[in-house]
Amino acid sequence: HVQLVESGGGSVQAGGSLRLSCAASTYTYSTYCMGWIRQAPGREREGIAFIDDHGRTNYADSVKGRFTISKDSAELTVYLQMNNLKLEDTAVYYCVTLDSDDAPWGQGTQVTVS
Repeated sequence: HVQLVESGGGSVQAGGSLRLSCAASTYTYSTYCMGWIRQAPGREREGIAFIDDHGRTNYADSVKGRFTISKDSAELTVYLQMNNLKLEDTAVYYCVTLDSDDAPWGQGTQVTVS
């Protein structure tokens, strides 16, 4: 299985920025597309940003214009630059690939906006 290791979460004031990173241990078919999903207490899980090896991206409306996803395919690392953070961005952020059976979710990284 591919291992996904997230980092970069933390606490920040509203309007601030954070950058999340996710490193995959190896390249497989599933790492062709990687992205981020977040889960906040009492709220539905939300897919927020995805990118493939061609650099094509997709964002949830809730983060468009504030978050930017990028990928270093050579390093198998995906980044999420989060700017102008809002209270509602508070959640655990998980790095995901095309296939969670191939690349199980990690523990996630907590982002807290106050």
